[in-house]
Amino acid sequence: MKTKAIALISACLLGTFISQAQSTKTSVGGTTFGLRAGVNFQNLNGKFAGNDLDNKIKVGFNVGVNAEIPLADEFYLQPGLLFTTKGAKADNNSDTKVNINYLELPVTFLYKPILGDGKLLLGVGPYAGYAIGGKVKTNNGDVDLEFDSKLSGGEILKYGYTFRRFDFGGNLLVGYEFNNKFSAQLNAQLGLTNISPEVAGLDKKDYKTKNTGFGVSLGYRF
Repeated sequence: MKTKAIALISACLLGTFISQAQSTKTSVGGTTFGLRAGVNFQNLNGKFAGNDLDNKIKVGFNVGVNAEIPLADEFYLQPGLLFTTKGAKADNNSDTKVNINYLELPVTFLYKPILGDGKLLLGVGPYAGYAIGGKVKTNNGDVDLEFDSKLSGGEILKYGYTFRRFDFGGNLLVGYEFNNKFSAQLNAQLGLTNISPEVAGLDKKDYKTKNTGFGVSLGYRF
């Protein structure tokens, strides 16, 4: 219930940002809206039974919309809403992959100074994600992910197939917006939330998983 409430609040905040921006004009211009799509290179880092996870990067994608709300000359607040795929590939001879699908709300503080014929993009800010589904792909077939915050001691075998729904972390981006309104950007992401469930009877600091990754994307402003 807590994660659902946080996701709902985040969505309401995004709607409030956009609705206020639509009715507000400033000396530095009005709010613009944009589309974004790109490729993710994601991993799952952390510990299992006190040992560091040794996974490999998995390729995914993201697609979504955003708004740019002017704050001051060359400074903007950019809330967005993305569908993004995360996870990792097992570092062994199997083809095992963890795929987690998220609805993600990034809120970026953006600096856009003029550079050449376009604008440099420099941004930093938090993101909140809510898992809506996923699978573990193995040599023996696919298994749907389950989502829970706690497992009993007898459910330890479900550990690698169960995650918490809520994720939170930070984003960094650098890019360039051309004068034709197209843009390209590179972003890095660091998850700060342990997305693995707590297992009864086990030390939770020895069992944790966090999303990390980077990506490249293209965008267009209207």
